[in-house]
Amino acid sequence: MKEKILISTGGSGGHVIPATILHDHLLKKKDVFISTDNRGYKYLNKDIHKILIINTPKLTLLSLPLNFFKIIFLLIKSFLFLKKEKINQLISTGGYMSLPLILAGKFLNLKIYLFEPNLVLGRANKFFLSSCKKIFCYKDQIKNFPNKFKNKIVVIHPLVRDEFYKIKKSKTNDDKFHLLVVGGSQGASIFDKNLKKSILNISKKFSIKIIQQTHINNIYSLKEFYNKNNIENEIFSYDKNFIEKIAKSDVCITRAGATTLAELSILNVPFIAVPLPNSKDNHQLENANFYLKNNCCWILEQNVFDERIEQLVTEIIQNKSNYNKKKENLSNLNCQNNWINVNQKILDNIYEN
Repeated sequence: MKEKILISTGGSGGHVIPATILHDHLLKKKDVFISTDNRGYKYLNKDIHKILIINTPKLTLLSLPLNFFKIIFLLIKSFLFLKKEKINQLISTGGYMSLPLILAGKFLNLKIYLFEPNLVLGRANKFFLSSCKKIFCYKDQIKNFPNKFKNKIVVIHPLVRDEFYKIKKSKTNDDKFHLLVVGGSQGASIFDKNLKKSILNISKKFSIKIIQQTHINNIYSLKEFYNKNNIENEIFSYDKNFIEKIAKSDVCITRAGATTLAELSILNVPFIAVPLPNSKDNHQLENANFYLKNNCCWILEQNVFDERIEQLVTEIIQNKSNYNKKKENLSNLNCQNNWINVNQKILDNIYEN
């Protein structure tokens, strides 16, 4: 009989998508469950995933007294679930959503593992460092990471879905410059409101195609604008063939969530990162800086995005040598990143403990 492991996640796609990838890595060797809140449920598939819903309220000093009894209820619910299903191990992808399950797991003396995709240690993961066996990270230099726990770090290649390794980078049948715009799982209204004028000006100088992810309510107005100005476009909110859209792109304008950057990186697509300015501990800027230091991307902070994006895209289209160098650097960065290597590293460290 397989050992049972529960992956605790929730909230945005930045937490939940890596949890689904961990699920796929562990599934052949473990009986895998995933816990999430209502926000994270939309990223899961009830036909594939064994799901537990835990709606942990966001905790602050002010909200803690108001939510005290709810936290106690969730702790009891977590404890009873772990006992009933005879869970042996826990993995948390971070966030306050994991609090009840990890505390219940500690009480039951379960083996606890953490996962930190960002280059800044999250607060929930920091809180549970003393209780975990290992913490999976993308680098051994993580901002705000206590030195006394650095022996627990296991460095793995960034997690991407198996299909990202299988798809081949495909060339388009036209000579247009394909510009992909994505806002991440939480969207980015700045790209909807402020980018159109720059795209219009660029289209007067170069032959381009815009492929843009937006909120479903904005699809019609964006398509209308681009069509009216004879700019070839694909506007979408969700597309099951999104991987193919990335693979056909020349450059992407994006936020700087760890998963999005990993997906662009593995498909060898240089990107312009616009880090979310109010991300916790400025982790999106740290994520983007890693790729910048390896000369794989460009960074525009949000406060200068409007005034500089047109000039930057123009320079990228004109300066092929700089663009090609970034593609080469991305390829070198990912030369050993494959599903088997990542899978073996995760399994070796879980079975080792």
